[in-house]
Amino acid sequence: MTEMNAQQQALLEARYGAEQPKPDNIIWTPQVEALLSHKSVRTFLPEALPDGAIETMVAAAQSASNSSALNQWSLVAVTEPALKQRISDTVARSVPVDRIPWIEEAPALLLWVADLSRGAGITKDAGKEPVVLDYLDSFLMASIDVALAAQNAAVAAESMSLGIVYLGVMRNIAKEVADIINLPDYSFVTFGMAVGLPDDTRTSSVRPRPAQPMVLHYNHYDESRYRTCIERYESAYKTFRKRQNMSDKTWAGSVVESAISMDYLGGRNKLRETVIQRGFKLK
Repeated sequence: MTEMNAQQQALLEARYGAEQPKPDNIIWTPQVEALLSHKSVRTFLPEALPDGAIETMVAAAQSASNSSALNQWSLVAVTEPALKQRISDTVARSVPVDRIPWIEEAPALLLWVADLSRGAGITKDAGKEPVVLDYLDSFLMASIDVALAAQNAAVAAESMSLGIVYLGVMRNIAKEVADIINLPDYSFVTFGMAVGLPDDTRTSSVRPRPAQPMVLHYNHYDESRYRTCIERYESAYKTFRKRQNMSDKTWAGSVVESAISMDYLGGRNKLRETVIQRGFKLK
């Protein structure tokens, strides 16, 4: 195995922080280096996407694995400024802020749709009822497929020097956004993605992840091992937040807050009701 060069060492340092152990047997390829460089971008330049950028991202998305080749996802690319602002304003009302700058600044807001509507339509056109679509696994399958597709698109965007940030807050306004973009039954916006040219004068750094022993298990799951990793991850987490001038809080505290505070849901406590209204019976 070849010795890591300075850039590769820096990538691992950024991804895990100085405080945590790092794997010393990474098989380095250009793709791996690109993936380790990923960071969420929430500051964008006031420039349009390059011509063909969205189509390139969709081609990459369509190259992701998908269940039984059923192609159960769609993408609504919102590039009309007034419409994008309307969606941004609607999201902002679901959280304790007045505006969502990264949605407003990004030239495109991509809405990733778990989409069983085509399957339902094709089945009904054949004179049959799509009874299997009423079951939880169908909803889960489409949601997984659209997530796989979106990640491929994110990697493609970053290869074109674009930046992205995923927007789970779209589920806060699941009903409203479906109405705004005229989604048919059996379809649901799983999340959004803001995409644009990063403003490098304002972008954040790579956010450290826990050391691999917290998430990597061989053969059997070790339920207690994560406890041995928390202290050093907290140190890396704190260093990152201080460097980014973020509030002083712990990772474990964030985990607990996300598990006990209904405010964290931002209205997603009504998500099941909305999903069922959209045709998914979730049996």
